[in-house]
Parts: sequence; C-alpha cells; structure tokens
Amino acid sequence: MRLAITLFTSFFLLFQTSCSSGRTHNEEKYYGIIKPAGITTYQYGTHRLEAQSDFYALKSDTVNLEEYEDQEVEITASRIEGYPVDGGPVYLLVTKVKN
Repeated sequence: MRLAITLFTSFFLLFQTSCSSGRTHNEEKYYGIIKPAGITTYQYGTHRLEAQSDFYALKSDTVNLEEYEDQEVEITASRIEGYPVDGGPVYLLVTKVKN
C-alpha cells in the first residue's frame, strides 16, 4: 500500500511539474539579442529576444537567461499556447541557448 501511495504521489508531482509551464508547441530555433523584459504593457516573460524584424517574450525553466543578456544568440524554444495576449509578442519557453 505504501508503494502505491508513493508511486501515485510521484506521478502526480511529475504531472504538475510538466504542466506548470503551460502547453507548448514544437521546438524551433530563433536568432537575436536577449534583453531583460523590463516594464512592459503585456506583463509576461522575464526577457525578450530582439530579432531582425520582430521580438519575442521569453522565459525558461532550465536556462539562466541573465547569463546571455545583450548577446546575440540562437535559442531553441517552443511557443506557449494562449499567447500573444493584449497586443503583446509571442511567448517562448526557452530550452537551449547558444552564442
């Protein structure tokens, strides 16, 4: 019985963790300069990626984006469902950064 409870609890925590970032689409590569988000009207993301013709709101559960601020990078990220909102940018969940 104790084993069953432990397995159920582990499964539940794993499910909660995987859902905490919101649902995402397939990963793609994006290029640009990472900047801190600062004060924005759309109020999501910790950073932004300034690309040639657009910009994206960023967050990451695995990469410290502060380490790449003001650097030109290639990121691997997936779009977070439900965004953009309030006229804001596409919201990306970053999994890898390469400079």
